[in-house]
Amino acid sequence: MKTPEIPTDEAKRIHALRAYNLLDTLPEERFDRLTRLARRLFDVPIALVSLVDVNRQWFKSCQGLAATETSRDVSFCAHAILENDVMLVPNTLCDERFHDNPLVTGDPGIRFYAGCPLVVPNGSSLGTLCLIDVKPREMSDDERQLLRDLAKMAEQEIGALQMATMDELTLVANRRGFEAQAQQTLNACQRLGLPATMLFFDMNDFKAINDKFGHAEGDRALTVFAGILSGLLRETDVVGRLGGDEFVALLTNASHLEAREIMQRLHEAVVAWNLQEQRGYDIKFSVGQIEYDAAKHASVHSLLADSDQAMYSQKQLIKRAVISH
Repeated sequence: MKTPEIPTDEAKRIHALRAYNLLDTLPEERFDRLTRLARRLFDVPIALVSLVDVNRQWFKSCQGLAATETSRDVSFCAHAILENDVMLVPNTLCDERFHDNPLVTGDPGIRFYAGCPLVVPNGSSLGTLCLIDVKPREMSDDERQLLRDLAKMAEQEIGALQMATMDELTLVANRRGFEAQAQQTLNACQRLGLPATMLFFDMNDFKAINDKFGHAEGDRALTVFAGILSGLLRETDVVGRLGGDEFVALLTNASHLEAREIMQRLHEAVVAWNLQEQRGYDIKFSVGQIEYDAAKHASVHSLLADSDQAMYSQKQLIKRAVISH
């Protein structure tokens, strides 16, 4: 058996996979409809929408197979995402990569595999739409094109889901997307004993920007702040816009000192933008910083509430300091 190679863009690919927030979610008719259709059109016993995670392949949709995931080491789809087109294995027993694979020698007894990569706009392959049979077979050119068409439909459904979890103006996660991604991240931090810090931002005097310069300029300020924030954070961190002028960021595996350094760089970047652009206003913000405590924060909502309160307290301090001067 040949273990699948790691894609050259693996870090970017895994970041995209996390951003789409599909892993470990409930079955959805939009994907089940496609795998049912694929199973019927190709007359195969098994059809899957498979997503290749760091150490596993997880099935977003699965027709004809009881399992919900397998190890990435034995995954056919982990090989398929390395391809630019349909990966076809007419007879697994004649393929040195798979002839002694436990999914071939044991249950479900795979003899035929065809998988088309599911590619998102940044060029990464998140997984495949694949067909599996327990007897060898071939595919015609028309059948390959049909599989590509079904995979394209799956990609479109993935894109539609992202639009539902992304803020269209700033292109960071919206509230729904952030809460889902952040909860998954917190669950992982709890399992692995890693620290996490929530930063809750509110842009100061934002209403004045809208009132004096118009909503288009206000949108520009929001987009600039989101871009600066996203650019400074790591791929493993989660950034979102909750609505209006409120933004959040969840820093993972970052110490209190590292969080402070990130905040310092953010302040410097915002000041530099203000000095360079001279838009007639300055982007300013208040921030609440709370470290994740598994015993205190049962969910992402409680961590958000504490960081929101910390941000409000800082905003009040700023207002009192302005008044006293």
